[in-house]
Amino acid sequence: MKKILVLCTGNSARSQMAEGYLQYFAGSRALVYSAGVAPHGVNPLAIQVMAEDGIDISHHTSNHADEYVQIPFDFVITVCDNAREQCPYFPTAGEMIHHSFPDPGHTAPADTPEGDRPDEDKLTSFRQVRDLIKTYSQEFINSRLGQLALQ
Repeated sequence: MKKILVLCTGNSARSQMAEGYLQYFAGSRALVYSAGVAPHGVNPLAIQVMAEDGIDISHHTSNHADEYVQIPFDFVITVCDNAREQCPYFPTAGEMIHHSFPDPGHTAPADTPEGDRPDEDKLTSFRQVRDLIKTYSQEFINSRLGQLALQ
């Protein structure tokens, strides 16, 4: 069984969504974890948009990358540039992979304060990033672990 770690800065949205999709597409062929270099809780909008697509991440926790340095990962995937730059050294990682996704919490125009963004704009951003992560996750699992017929 392969072990996959997904890293992001806060382990609140992108890495959580990627963990959910990678685990879904891998099934029993992999164990998938996610962590952050500065974790600050799972974003409720990430939980909401994943539930819209039938993936339950409400039980996920936000963890620090240091908690996983002793696990022999086959793949460590960074999903944001900051995590890539601050990624702890994983001596047991078989392959380090970087694929940056936009931060769904920071996609408003620069002059729009976070508190002033309409909720629908935030949801739209999360849905767009979710869809990018879903496509990437399915392609990753198919190319690295082979295709599996999902029920």
